[in-house]
Amino acid sequence: MTLSMIWEVITKIIDIGVVWLVFYFILKNIKNNIKMVLIFKGVILILLIKLLSDVLNLYTVGIILQYCLEWGPLAIIVIFQPEIRSVLESIGRTQLLGRHKILTIDEREKVVYEIMKAIEYFKRNRIGALIVIEREISLQEYIEPATKIYADLSSDLLETIFFPNGPLHDGGVIIQGDRLTVAGAVFKTSLSSNISKRLGTRHRAALGIAEESDAIALVVSEESGRLSIAVDGEINYNLTLDEFRMLLIDSLNPRPEVFYEAENKDSEGEE
Repeated sequence: MTLSMIWEVITKIIDIGVVWLVFYFILKNIKNNIKMVLIFKGVILILLIKLLSDVLNLYTVGIILQYCLEWGPLAIIVIFQPEIRSVLESIGRTQLLGRHKILTIDEREKVVYEIMKAIEYFKRNRIGALIVIEREISLQEYIEPATKIYADLSSDLLETIFFPNGPLHDGGVIIQGDRLTVAGAVFKTSLSSNISKRLGTRHRAALGIAEESDAIALVVSEESGRLSIAVDGEINYNLTLDEFRMLLIDSLNPRPEVFYEAENKDSEGEE
């Protein structure tokens, strides 16, 4: 085998690897954005109907779908520009090699213990709080303008930050790993029509960051002391302490990759 042949093989491997990496990050970030998932499903549905129309010789339907496929990409870019921009921003904020250390079991247990101790205090005293835990997608956009803390996570620190009428009480805190990075963070609120009108700014901000990233947002209602967790684009409202703890633990556990999850679901369906 000559050097030119070896080089050709290497370049093909690099070419395939780059394409695979691009598709991997696109699919991974689509999964974390609920609106983009709906767009993706809609495109797949149109392609399936177009294929069916070709098989059944449905001329009129085929012509209409052909126009949709020709002009659809332009329409999607114009109509869903904010969602597309959000996905591109998410890809830019994603850390390729992981910015923060992976917590050990003991460290995760300590994080859960300190958070739950503070949550119980907030619930008992009806103190509002918004705690956001960063996972794979970086929250640097919200960290930069907030008040820097960079301290070990503790329930006492959380209780101090969210003490009523304190200067940082109305904002949220961001946790990276087992460290409390910033306080007084301000998040974009969700514009979803599915969220109850009874829920206030904290809950809308929690759902907003859960829609935009893969972060875990913990909320304590100031008026009622009710507990909620927003994760993966959904908000779980009015949880008991046990439900709250179990969902927090489950969300903090290391997650398998997208394709591995899909294989597991397929094997479960075969059973």
